[in-house]
Amino acid sequence: MIAEFISVGTEILLGNIVNTNANYLAVKCAQLGISNYYQVSVGDNEDRLSNTLKLALSRSDIIILTGGLGPTKDDLTKEVTAKVLQRSLIEDSHSKERIQEYFKDRKLDSIPENNWKQALIIESSLVIDNHNGTAPGLIVEMNESEDDSGLKNTYNNKVIILLPGPPNELIPMFENDIIPFLRKLQPGILYSEMVKICGIGESKAEIMVKDLIEKQTNPTIATYAKNGEVHIRITAAADSEGSGKSLVKPMVDELKRRFADAIYTTDENENLEDIVVSMLAKHHIMLTTAESCTGGLIAGRIVNVPGASAVLGEGFITYSNEAKQKYLKVSPQTLMRYGAVSRETAAEMAQGAAASSGSKASLAVTGIAGPDGGTEEKPVGLVYIGCTVNEKLHIKEYRLKGNRQKIRDLTVIYALDLLRNAILEQYGR
Repeated sequence: MIAEFISVGTEILLGNIVNTNANYLAVKCAQLGISNYYQVSVGDNEDRLSNTLKLALSRSDIIILTGGLGPTKDDLTKEVTAKVLQRSLIEDSHSKERIQEYFKDRKLDSIPENNWKQALIIESSLVIDNHNGTAPGLIVEMNESEDDSGLKNTYNNKVIILLPGPPNELIPMFENDIIPFLRKLQPGILYSEMVKICGIGESKAEIMVKDLIEKQTNPTIATYAKNGEVHIRITAAADSEGSGKSLVKPMVDELKRRFADAIYTTDENENLEDIVVSMLAKHHIMLTTAESCTGGLIAGRIVNVPGASAVLGEGFITYSNEAKQKYLKVSPQTLMRYGAVSRETAAEMAQGAAASSGSKASLAVTGIAGPDGGTEEKPVGLVYIGCTVNEKLHIKEYRLKGNRQKIRDLTVIYALDLLRNAILEQYGR
């Protein structure tokens, strides 16, 4: 079956809000084995929304509209859908009661008159209660029992699902009510797992799996370039999650054999910093960071992980040479002879960070993020990363491309990966 998403709201087109609903729905439909070929955003305009819905009905089996179910005049989704389907809007007493309860629970004395608009539903639709707002969702099915208007020939076996726009209302509704409904329509599933790789570029990774891609049937394999990483998704069409896992497992095992320690996780919900924090905690390692060009981004990524306080003891931002000398004891002679951006300075920063705090591990970065400051000998994008684990020193040089922010972001990723590999070298997995 093919699903199409229509996101309704002029604020989306103006860029005032980010359309996270389409991303969420795409992931969920893929997991259900429902194909998604089209995602459309349309403003709060009756004619444009009507034309968009008619086009969607002509090419897709399931149309999911999000947004435009509120109480204001420009909330048109329900009205336009009813008009396209030539169905009436009728008051639903259950929805009206829920709106009354919603305002009563919040101790609001009066209910603005326009809120009753949300109690109107499309004739013969299934009402989905909204436990986090006032606008209910609706499921409208077209089947052989349609009247003689001619719609049954045009829209037979189509399904339209109307959902509120706010994610905190849409997501619970979709999880609790829409997914069970869609499972009845699409008994098969798409089961997928993600292999996340760091330290190997996209082109090399693709070459390493080229033969698997060329021979693929079920499961399929696809590579995705991320900032400093490569993700490989393995997807199987199956009757159940258990059979899907059985189909995917041999492919995941083969990727582990080929990429070995370059794979940092096979859990789609884990990020590189999650793994690093977990490894530090497992081996009772305290970390100290010393950052120049990244200005605290490494420490920030680590602190994003729950439990980071158990592994991150201190963090230094030593942007100036004076700070490198004062807090990390970098030698003035080293700075004078080799410069702040050098292998030697990165080494002394890492060693000084560990010594100053007595930590088992340290991570230090120094580089030229640009756009200015580069020379022929030391161009913009030149970065040195130093790392110590139990006093063993690791130094890496990178020549990165991109704007200032990209260079800094890539530096963070490569620094975390250097620490990960340094821990692996001493402790194993």
